[in-house]
Amino acid sequence: MTHDDSAIPFAFAGPPPQRDTVTGWQDYRRTRHSFPPAPRLDLATWRCMSPRRRTLHDLHRIATHANLPLLHTPMSRAVAKLLNGRIENNALKRNSTTCSGVMVTGGGYQGKTETVCEVAAAFEDRWLALLDYLNPEAKPGTRDLHAPVAYVQTPVTAKPKSTCKAILNYYGAPVYPRMDLPDLVRQVAVSLHDHGTKALLLDDITRLRMHRADDQDTLDLVRAFMSMNVTLVLIGVDIPKSGLLSEGRFDPRSKQVTLPASRHARVHGLEATQTERRFDLVELGRFSYDSAEEIATWTAHLVGVENELRLMDASEGMLTEGTMPEYLYQRTDGVVGLLERLVEDGCREAIASGRERLTEDLLESITIDLAGVPGRDPNAGEVPSVPRPSGNGPKKGAKQPRNTTFDDPGPNAQDAG
Repeated sequence: MTHDDSAIPFAFAGPPPQRDTVTGWQDYRRTRHSFPPAPRLDLATWRCMSPRRRTLHDLHRIATHANLPLLHTPMSRAVAKLLNGRIENNALKRNSTTCSGVMVTGGGYQGKTETVCEVAAAFEDRWLALLDYLNPEAKPGTRDLHAPVAYVQTPVTAKPKSTCKAILNYYGAPVYPRMDLPDLVRQVAVSLHDHGTKALLLDDITRLRMHRADDQDTLDLVRAFMSMNVTLVLIGVDIPKSGLLSEGRFDPRSKQVTLPASRHARVHGLEATQTERRFDLVELGRFSYDSAEEIATWTAHLVGVENELRLMDASEGMLTEGTMPEYLYQRTDGVVGLLERLVEDGCREAIASGRERLTEDLLESITIDLAGVPGRDPNAGEVPSVPRPSGNGPKKGAKQPRNTTFDDPGPNAQDAG
């Protein structure tokens, strides 16, 4: 086998795992750090490659920029610290008290879901290793799959029954046509217990609208899940303004929300006594640019992003020197998801044009369009407003000079030098 016929240096594993099934979650947990980034090559090495190897390497670089790792920020570290502590503490409880939950709020594209899933996956890694991958709560004579974490997306038009079915679908548990709500709730309780689930993540919880009776009943049911000895983690856009906390009391000092006991707990007998439900409310905010310290924090994040890029003319400080930090902030409002999208599209253009570096002029040609993004509900605030280019870059329709970055000057030019 020749060098050009060797295997592609990175694997196309198909679409990303669907985390809302137990199999998909386990695939995500096992593979979340496994993507191999493209090697760093200089222009001379790239030119020595055959055309096929150049194409493959460029494709690998594009894939690298499309799969940038999750970079920690001061905001995400605060969320991770609180969330990890709450899940671990509740998992170690041996009494029958209702487990306190966590609400993670913030704007769209600010990395809430990825941060929560990373914390939960890391907890599951440790929990499985601690128990030698065995479920101590499994019934004798059975081999129930051990699933310490369950990730479920709130249905767009959530109702109590559809929410229960979404949880049961995560486990692949049977759902029969004639099952009424009490049957579904009991089946959810059985599935959570039999699979040893310690954390139930409900994403996009702000799809619930409190002016709808079905949504009020769904939130009431969600609170009842806290009686099932799991840490309930609710993830949503701007939870304080969504109406979800309208029945609760918020303590600004402890950042805890206290909600009344659910009606479903009384109706379906999920617990013997009625207790208030407590949630820690934590915000995963965007970067700010109002002080020297905040600017330094933003710039430090840009350093981390820059270190992950694979552009062959990317000098140190490409994203952090001159007016570039301010420009990137103006284009993204400090939202990490928008920054990732801008950089990803910019790197693709830099490779395709042969410019091999990110500049303000190049990024001015990039428009971030989030319209029609699958899996996002604009009505729930999941799609943020996107700042437009400033218009200070090259004018549309202006003739651009021909790219000569990868031109081979030939041996005569070298002899002339």
